[in-house]
Amino acid sequence: MELLQLAEFETAARTGVPPDVWDYLQGGSGTESTLGANVAAFKRIVVRPRVLVDISARDLGTTLLGTPLDFPVAIAPMAFQRLAHPDGEVAAAAAAREAGTLFIASTFASRTFEEIGTAAGRWWLQVYWLRQRDALRGLLQRATQAGCQALMLTVDAPRLGRRLRDIRNGFTLPPGVSAVNVGSSVMAEAHERDPGSSSLQRHASSEFDPTITWADLAWLRAQAPLPLMLKGIVTAEDTVLAIDHGIDAIVVSNHGGRQLDGAIASLDALPEVVAAAAGRIPVLVDGGVRSGTDVFKALALGAHAVLVGRPVVWGLAHAGQAGVSAVLKLLRDELSEVMALAGRPRIADIDATAVGAAPG
Repeated sequence: MELLQLAEFETAARTGVPPDVWDYLQGGSGTESTLGANVAAFKRIVVRPRVLVDISARDLGTTLLGTPLDFPVAIAPMAFQRLAHPDGEVAAAAAAREAGTLFIASTFASRTFEEIGTAAGRWWLQVYWLRQRDALRGLLQRATQAGCQALMLTVDAPRLGRRLRDIRNGFTLPPGVSAVNVGSSVMAEAHERDPGSSSLQRHASSEFDPTITWADLAWLRAQAPLPLMLKGIVTAEDTVLAIDHGIDAIVVSNHGGRQLDGAIASLDALPEVVAAAAGRIPVLVDGGVRSGTDVFKALALGAHAVLVGRPVVWGLAHAGQAGVSAVLKLLRDELSEVMALAGRPRIADIDATAVGAAPG
């Protein structure tokens, strides 16, 4: 039976994933209030359709940092995708290429950058700042040689959020799943089980550098002369600082509700960041997107593109590359339909007048 909503992919995916892995993929930090807030924020926005507009043809194409996209949805960085399917990131990257969009690989990808680059064609790398700078330098060099076109530094994770599902499950990476682009010494603790604690949280405490500041960005740029964006910005103040430091783009994100519990929902933070950016650099957003209508709302509030995470993993767990392709096609088809019915046939037509606050 054809799956017609992203929620149906979620249901289909759950049956084939071990419970502790499912909790890792789905869970957030603390009480998971921010996790829920990301989804709820979209429900507070309504579409304001215009009529008597020629919508016989829709143009979903856009360009992001010089890269043309067939539609403004890209795959967000997510670690260890082989937890969901043996093909992992290669399957998701190939689906992104098929859909004419971008794949963003995680520092902790479970397939090699070379494999990802071959499958994706166009791809970016999400970066965690490791204490071992030689390891970080090697990671960046390897990604560059494999054809990575831009870097996305995650800035909201100086330490890992307290993810209670993983702690209760004593979550540990299973044999055969690892961050293959990072040295084994960096990843050793992630495979050591300790009941009542998360191996990934222990690993992050050991390996993430909590001392980095804005001053360190120059070092990162020197290692790889690629466009650099920051992922995890939710305030006007940090938006201005990012622009002052020459950052090329911003991703409005709260890490999918997996870092600071109680943080502002990504969609709620988007207008403030867009206003502060004032058109000087592109602003992307992730968190809580569950339909093409959600994509439309984010674009109307000023996002240049939207990154999608968990729904991609649902598709991957359900049917590998074909499942991810189906998720991306569904999002594209839904976005096209909303654009038609809202009287906004081109991406450039989607502006703040296309949405409003829900009554009550």
